[in-house]
Amino acid sequence: MQKILLYYKFTPIKDPEAVKLWQKTLCASLNLKGRIIVSHQGLNGTVGGEIEDLKKYIKGTKEFPGFKNTVFKWSAGGREDFPRLSVKARRELVGFQNSEDEFTVDAHGVVGGGKHLKPEQVHKLVEEFGDDVVFFDGRNAHEAKIGKFKNAVVPDTRTSRDFIKELESDKYDHIKNKKVISYCTGGIRCEVISAMMKKRGFTDLYQIDGGIVKYGEKYGDDGLWEGSLRVFDDRLSVDFSDHAAVIGKCHHCGGKTKDLANCALKSCDKLMVVCKDCQQLPERKFHAPACASKSHLLK
Repeated sequence: MQKILLYYKFTPIKDPEAVKLWQKTLCASLNLKGRIIVSHQGLNGTVGGEIEDLKKYIKGTKEFPGFKNTVFKWSAGGREDFPRLSVKARRELVGFQNSEDEFTVDAHGVVGGGKHLKPEQVHKLVEEFGDDVVFFDGRNAHEAKIGKFKNAVVPDTRTSRDFIKELESDKYDHIKNKKVISYCTGGIRCEVISAMMKKRGFTDLYQIDGGIVKYGEKYGDDGLWEGSLRVFDDRLSVDFSDHAAVIGKCHHCGGKTKDLANCALKSCDKLMVVCKDCQQLPERKFHAPACASKSHLLK
């Protein structure tokens, strides 16, 4: 039986290249596929394989002192949801532009970020403060089109690099003194975003411990989440139950869907919400959000 692991750990790493080689060797020995990023800020990965092999991977990874307390999240799927094993050393653990100048990392993680909340603590905060609690989506905008927290603020971002520009605009001045809960897929982006937000005048910041994944494990589709979760492997999206709401609208026909497809223009190549029926009609033209002046076909 196979599963997928999602995980991250902010911790100082002196030699990312050495850790990269070690992780690559460990994964290859266990026949795992997936994507792993190592930087001087820590480790971020998603890997799939046999459950027993994944357990060995967890044990082996935790032998590195800085990764001892890493939280590993399990998800449905397996090795074949990834085309290959990719292990890379990069300057930034999360792809924000020049984020190394935005926050610091110590042995306890990101310094100066938002307070971590367990899923049940999120509900308690909302019950106590109502409209004074604002959910802030820390993902790219297309991800929120198929799933998000109810009434969440969704920044106008196509990539993680757009966040600094968004936060430095005046769009969010009206919520800077409210209780803002940032959220993202597994929690890693919110670690950075909450630190960025605090530097820009947000006063009462929180983040969901373990991200949407952990919240979905606890409440499924019977809480404050609605829709499907975008994931970064061949599954593209997952649901937390058999009664997940469908909130996405096909970019071409307007019908309800949670399906995603690449924009046909190679220079764009952005994911769009496109239903399966329209994906089967390659002669039907549409405009992608990232290249709205161009008309082209689905791949």
